[in-house]
Amino acid sequence: MSSLWCEYAWLGGEQAEAGVLISLDGERIMSVEPRTSARSDSQRVHGLTLPGLANSHSHAFQRALRGRTQGGEGSFWTWREQMYALAGAIDPDGYLALARATFGEMALAGVTVVGEFHYLHHGPDGKPYDDPNAMGHAVLQAASEAGIRITLIDACYLRGGFSEPLDPVQRRFSDGDVDAWVARVDRLSHPHLGAAIHSVRAVDPESARAVAAWTASRSAPLHAHVSEQPAENEGCLAAHGLSPTALLSSVDALSERFTAVHATHLTDVDVGLLGGAGVTCCLCPTTERDLADGIGPASRLREAGARLSMGSDSHAVIDVFEEARAIELDERLATGVRGSHTSGDLLRAATADGYRCLGWPDGGRIAPGAPADLTTIGLDSVRLAGTDIHDAVESVVFAGTAADVRHVMVGGKFIVRDGAHVDLDVPRELAMTVGR
Repeated sequence: MSSLWCEYAWLGGEQAEAGVLISLDGERIMSVEPRTSARSDSQRVHGLTLPGLANSHSHAFQRALRGRTQGGEGSFWTWREQMYALAGAIDPDGYLALARATFGEMALAGVTVVGEFHYLHHGPDGKPYDDPNAMGHAVLQAASEAGIRITLIDACYLRGGFSEPLDPVQRRFSDGDVDAWVARVDRLSHPHLGAAIHSVRAVDPESARAVAAWTASRSAPLHAHVSEQPAENEGCLAAHGLSPTALLSSVDALSERFTAVHATHLTDVDVGLLGGAGVTCCLCPTTERDLADGIGPASRLREAGARLSMGSDSHAVIDVFEEARAIELDERLATGVRGSHTSGDLLRAATADGYRCLGWPDGGRIAPGAPADLTTIGLDSVRLAGTDIHDAVESVVFAGTAADVRHVMVGGKFIVRDGAHVDLDVPRELAMTVGR
């Protein structure tokens, strides 16, 4: 057993506690004692210590697009063509290196668990590799080498759009039919495995029902891109007479294990269905604004009964604090109302509720029995200098950045110390994998 003495720590309320002694027993927290002096054998960390941050929605390979797709006019659909060009060129070895560097960047940003929404399955011509899960295994190995936890959310992807065939790049996303998808995923032996209905445009209703049944039989997480674009809603209404949310409800996909990613363009009925089912809605504001997707109705969803989480999605930036405050600040722009989400609300979305939607229900908390996943934010940067216990939580949420992360612990072991990864030269690896 060892212990960590934190100058300040967030234990779930609206303010931090001072002098928090966290005793560890292996990979888990044994006890938490606020307002306590450090013991002689305690490791001391200064700043604000939070539960580890959850990045609930990631496409790791898209990190290579940063800075190369932001200019010029266009939309989500023109950006997608650039993304497809990248997707068509990645092999398992290249994916291992790129994903490891991306996950290393997440570790430096305080992320301790990632939900990798994985649809880059087969070779560029759509032919499976000798190991049909070679790409998935590359992603899992990358997370292990970067030191962060991962839930692999394996996506079913069967068609190019409503009643449209797959285009050449999309063939590598597809197993052909849902039975082949099940057969491939059943060969994955990973303790934290979830599934995704990529979208209602890419998976027909009966296949979506089969994916939902697969997760239900395993009590596994189920995710889907939902109403990211108005065109998706219009296509679904034309093809099925239902909104994407209503269609997912009709095939028994909605439950407390379900996460609706984006959930941007929703009707009041959609909000009611999602909230009534107790789903999580994963908002990705830095990607949604980059792609001109829109602003999701976060307050309405939460008031209806949904939980919130967040993800960096296409990795235009990897900064959970930016995602968190954008949920509140973007909604201020859309509604003209301030203060719909407190700092505590946003931190819960970034920690406990993010862990929960990835299948780690006891994570994202500083509490006895929880995994010893911790992120410490320095309070001495130009952004946070002068912060004290009374405003530490609000200051970090609304002014802190990934650059303020000082230490990161996963399972009782530091993977980041003093702002540097203990095992990887992350800037060098990123330069090697995403450089031209």
